[in-house]
Amino acid sequence: PDLSGYEKFGLGNVKYNISRIRVTAVEFPSASISLIPGTGIKLVIGNASLTIDMNWNIKTWMFKDSGRSTVYISKVFVTAIFSTPLDNTGHTSISLTSCRTTSGDIDIKLNGKS
Repeated sequence: PDLSGYEKFGLGNVKYNISRIRVTAVEFPSASISLIPGTGIKLVIGNASLTIDMNWNIKTWMFKDSGRSTVYISKVFVTAIFSTPLDNTGHTSISLTSCRTTSGDIDIKLNGKS
């Protein structure tokens, strides 16, 4: 989905729009799944990275600009716990009970027209 809105900065408002958001690369160099007896499943992802491309434009009372952007997020670590209880019919269901995510580095490259 596109993102748009207004933010107040200094002397005025900035109108922004971010569109055509696409995840272009995902890497999981370290991932593991293990069973937790009596609880469910633990998923651990280590040192992951992803690249996101998008279009952007901003407009203020003084200037406007637009362009493309690439965001590279690295050193991403995720730990998620899923419970796997049986429902009333005896089928296993799955639900996320906890999730912790950290990211180490974010690199943003803006290519504008100004």
